[in-house]
Amino acid sequence: MSTTDRFTRGEVQRIVDVTAKQLDYWEKLRLVAPQKNGLEKFYDFRDLISLRTTKQLIAKGVTPTRLRRSLAALQQELAEVKEPLTELRILSDGRDVVIDRGGSRLEPISGQFMLNFDTRELSNKVRVMPERNAESCFLMALQHESEPASRPKAIEAYERVLAINPRHLDALINLGMLHYEQANLEKAMTCFEAAVERDAESAVAQFNLGSVLDELGQTEPARQHLRLAVRLDEGCADAHYNLAFVCEKLGAHDEARQHWQRYIDLDPTGPWSKYARQRLGSLKP
Repeated sequence: MSTTDRFTRGEVQRIVDVTAKQLDYWEKLRLVAPQKNGLEKFYDFRDLISLRTTKQLIAKGVTPTRLRRSLAALQQELAEVKEPLTELRILSDGRDVVIDRGGSRLEPISGQFMLNFDTRELSNKVRVMPERNAESCFLMALQHESEPASRPKAIEAYERVLAINPRHLDALINLGMLHYEQANLEKAMTCFEAAVERDAESAVAQFNLGSVLDELGQTEPARQHLRLAVRLDEGCADAHYNLAFVCEKLGAHDEARQHWQRYIDLDPTGPWSKYARQRLGSLKP
């Protein structure tokens, strides 16, 4: 079998034993990126290996989001590695991803190399001080964020990132979400406003800002940002859901119906689909 062989989505689902929904989700998380020939997507043999490895790691307890963050972090640590899922040995302890490369083991989110049996005797002789730049602080923040008890440390780390680079988009968004989760809506709004100023084309930043503005009672500005969010990412079900709510508050029932229906189309069996149908039914002209 050649690495240049092409496989259709149906063939990939059968060979790797995954569903169409799993493929769509993993593609959305950028765990695998199929090639396109017009409207048709196809995969090569490397993609099959990537998908199989992804499936195995998730089955062991590594969440898709953490896996994506690990791979993104790995790309920064090992810039010459173009296909981490196929060029390296990927391991898991049931929670974290560990990369084995030439006998050295790296936990990519923290950027720390892990000692194996053959190198443990060096632990008392060697001390590595990672460079405290914006990206290393950002990776540290991601690591703290993965544990609820470490969220305060994550906030501190994101603030250090922004002290170095006030326009770091991901740090602004993540810090805003942490403030939001702690009900610090004003601080969350400040972060999301800075994120939108940094990149007005970020659907996530527009969505987050619109959502927090709604909770702060700024309904019309909330609608404007949520409209931008669905324009930038028409497939974002949550943005349609929140926008439908905001439109109802403003008495814009036609627009609300449109977004309730779009939410149902995008997530017909989700936990909020029943409620969305009830709202849509109550707004019939």
